[in-house]
Amino acid sequence: MEAEPALDVARSDLFRLLADPARLRLLALASAEELAVGEVAELLGEALPKVSRHAAALRDAGLLIARRQGTWTLLRTPPEALRDPVVADAVRAGRAACAQAGLLQRVEAVVAARDARTREFFARTPPRATASIPGDVPAHLAAIAPTLDRRQLAVDVGTGDGAALEVLAPLFARVVAVDRSRERIAQARERVQARGYDGVELMVAEVDGAELREAVATAAGDAGGADLVFAGRVLHHAAVPAKALRALAALVRPGGALVVLEYDTHEDARMRDEQADVWLGFSASELTAMAEEAGLEAASVQALPPGLRGEGPDRHLLWHVLRARRPAPPPLAEGAHRFEPNPISIQRTPR
Repeated sequence: MEAEPALDVARSDLFRLLADPARLRLLALASAEELAVGEVAELLGEALPKVSRHAAALRDAGLLIARRQGTWTLLRTPPEALRDPVVADAVRAGRAACAQAGLLQRVEAVVAARDARTREFFARTPPRATASIPGDVPAHLAAIAPTLDRRQLAVDVGTGDGAALEVLAPLFARVVAVDRSRERIAQARERVQARGYDGVELMVAEVDGAELREAVATAAGDAGGADLVFAGRVLHHAAVPAKALRALAALVRPGGALVVLEYDTHEDARMRDEQADVWLGFSASELTAMAEEAGLEAASVQALPPGLRGEGPDRHLLWHVLRARRPAPPPLAEGAHRFEPNPISIQRTPR
């Protein structure tokens, strides 16, 4: 649980803290993006112990918030601290110094490097054999489907070998399934062809890329997005999870649902080495906060029973699921007419 900062430090001590150029640059970087201590040290070209000492002093004064993720310590400058005019002025000075040294431009590259190992892992790891389920389960789902409301379009983000399609394809008229690994999409295509699923569009794309947004917009038509966006164990591979969740939320139609299956917070750092995970899970409060920041409502998190975790290398972790909805427009008063803007013409990217 993060502690809220309190600037109860004496002004003389505050001025002393902010007189160090290295601390100003550290504050500026942490205000641009939540960064690990090691990432800050890399950007500043300083030794890790020195950066840790600077961070500790700033944290004690309420100028930084530190969050543990396994062996990582992540730093960010809290908005509350920036309301202090002295701190705000110091951060502006630090940003100017970072910009002059080219550090702000490098932050994006440092963040992108977080998932470089993930990309390499999925590129070099042979796809596992297509998981099987009882052969008649899709038939059961297809039989149930007509009794369910709003089942026109689903998006399966991080589809992998297409296991979730065994549930989504029988229930929804159309499914857009996306993964950034060509090898996994090829395996998902084998599953789709073997099952004879109609209405499934498979694509290699990024979750926050224009190509996926265009595909969903085309498939959704006037609905304005998908009825359901499902992301199964995706966020812990994202360089910036909050950004990824905002991209997921943007695919949901008004009144539609986002469902995110993820790990609860854990301390098994082996998952970084063995499965190329970037983050060691997320607490329920972290998931709901990200959903609310993305403009979703009715966010709730439910723990899943151990028996539902399968037999994979992550079966020992605690799993939970975030469910949230995109707010629906308020109902019109009787006799009123809703203004509808001219639809935007979207051209599909040639493949």
